[in-house]
Amino acid sequence: MDFELSEEQGMLRDTVREVLTKTYDVETLRKVTDTDLGWSEKVWKSLAEIGILGLTFPENEGGMDAGPVEFTSVMTELGRALAPEPYLDSVLVPGSLLGLADDATRAELRTALASGELLMAFAHTEPGDRWPEARVETTASADGVLNGTKSLVGHGDCAAKLIVSARDDKGVGLYLIDADAEGVTRTPYRTHDRRRGAQIEFTDAKATRLGDGDASQTIADAEVGIQTALCAEAVGAMERSLDLTVEYLKSRKQFGVTLSSFQALTHRAADMYVQLELARSLSLYATSALADGIADPIIASRAKLQICRSARLVGQEAIQMHGGIGMTAEYPIAHYVSRLTAISHTLGDASDHVTRLAENVDSYDMLSVG
Repeated sequence: MDFELSEEQGMLRDTVREVLTKTYDVETLRKVTDTDLGWSEKVWKSLAEIGILGLTFPENEGGMDAGPVEFTSVMTELGRALAPEPYLDSVLVPGSLLGLADDATRAELRTALASGELLMAFAHTEPGDRWPEARVETTASADGVLNGTKSLVGHGDCAAKLIVSARDDKGVGLYLIDADAEGVTRTPYRTHDRRRGAQIEFTDAKATRLGDGDASQTIADAEVGIQTALCAEAVGAMERSLDLTVEYLKSRKQFGVTLSSFQALTHRAADMYVQLELARSLSLYATSALADGIADPIIASRAKLQICRSARLVGQEAIQMHGGIGMTAEYPIAHYVSRLTAISHTLGDASDHVTRLAENVDSYDMLSVG
């Protein structure tokens, strides 16, 4: 199986890398993430101009009709640059959920997302939820009135429209509502990796249902896509973490020689590389499955488990081999490790995914010895 990018896919990756590299160094990144918004509107506009925001949408909806290989390539570059722009939360996820909307609504909103004029967010997780369980205690009446609370809404602080999961007489539905509608209260927050989010309360808030039936499978498929995207982002972050660590070992001197002269440290850097390649392999596996039209939660869990394990080792080794400077805000490694930690705990940590895999072992996964 060929996992090499095509010429066009490689050009896409290189274009995104060029845009982000020109914008972000550690000082600029700190300044941008310290603002109230937490990301750069200038970068967002640039991503819209080169077609990244509409990448996965059909051409008649302002997009490029690309697939998982392309959007995961973008996520990898966002991870490498540690770019805080809400591509996943505000475009990819809500854009995919809009597949349930009627043709006119879907085309209008996706076109606005692709142009960068509209930001959306998916409000699903509720207080007390632990992945993979989502109770969905938010309710929707027959006429679409929402009541309930959603926590951990990624970039819900800046979204203009929300897609909200709520329980109704058909099961679990997805509802579209303006973020500043009457009855909607947002409490913004910052996460330890300098990203943004919000807790959102709905009190008799009028919304519009997307689609007719139960949306549970649509939500489950979206989670597989989110996990796959996060795996790709983590691979990019680990790549850059390893690069920075190797550069430091080659330049930092101790006892009159560079740190790279010490065999024990080069062996540990090699271990980091092995973990990176394991993570990359499983990330490509999950991406390949999505590209084949398979939204398999078991495949996603396999990939996410390896990402969690690799991110922990790569992050810890990067910090330790940098020494004290690795923990300072002025140096990028600490920020990469913080982001990798956040990814590792989004939609299930290592323990959660081990549990899911163990509970879904089938006969073809078993091996008899003797």
